[in-house]
Amino acid sequence: MKLVTFRTSDHVTHAGIARDEHIIALGCPTVLELLRDPEGLTKAQRALEVPGKAYAFHEITLLSPIPEPPSVRDFYAFEQHVKAARAKRGVGMIPEWYEIPIFYFTNNSEIYGHNQDVPYPVGSNELDIELEIACVIGREGKDIPVEEAATYIAGYTIMNDWSARDLQRKDMVLNLGPGKGKDFATSLGPWIVTPDELASRRSGASERYDMTMLARVDGKEISRGNFKDIYYSFPQMIAWASRNARLRAGDILGSGTVGTGCLLEIGTEVHPWFQRGEVIELEIDGIGVLRNRIV
Repeated sequence: MKLVTFRTSDHVTHAGIARDEHIIALGCPTVLELLRDPEGLTKAQRALEVPGKAYAFHEITLLSPIPEPPSVRDFYAFEQHVKAARAKRGVGMIPEWYEIPIFYFTNNSEIYGHNQDVPYPVGSNELDIELEIACVIGREGKDIPVEEAATYIAGYTIMNDWSARDLQRKDMVLNLGPGKGKDFATSLGPWIVTPDELASRRSGASERYDMTMLARVDGKEISRGNFKDIYYSFPQMIAWASRNARLRAGDILGSGTVGTGCLLEIGTEVHPWFQRGEVIELEIDGIGVLRNRIV
């Protein structure tokens, strides 16, 4: 299933399922409410068998599939990105990176969906993107064993971890992690794809999939990677995130940037820092395209 949160012309918000050229409405206002219902995904599956009211895409506005996630953790799970970004600064790999799947918490109140305009961050002149895949937690859990963690994944979506690099450098000098450099926007969408739809793309064990990930600016491709190259699997991330802490339905876990997935890594000689008016498209094979214009 492709789970969506959308708004109709009467400004009412609905959860739904994207199918072919239509969206089938479900009986709750958002996907978050759907996931909070222990029988929610089962009910959604039944709705495919006896479809309710359907809308054409041109009749609705897609929102972030989880417009107000309880929390957003962003990991650092692709080795290629970590190595390349550090090499740009003339430093080697961090040995401790191989010990735990590290993450930080980002702002869960500045969430943007597909085709929503993203405001350029005030005070910055170095706007960047980060091409990521994210998993959405489907049920509550704490101290989740890695062997069981995959059963907590409701599905996957595309994530753009927008980054103000000049602000981020100031954040990091003070050793408290990314603050205002990451505080202004995260894009998610266009929908959540349940794992069963991706089964044919599975590449080995541990929730790794052969799925091309690419980024375009105004139609020009600037980045290409693959989900299967991830070093830490999402079950490993879930197990670490849930240690001593409760994960809730709707929590977002971002993968971190895929190799070549940002200007910080590939260099501004490939493309200058992003500017107002540019349209960023992130595409992941098997999920779709997440598009935002910078304004």
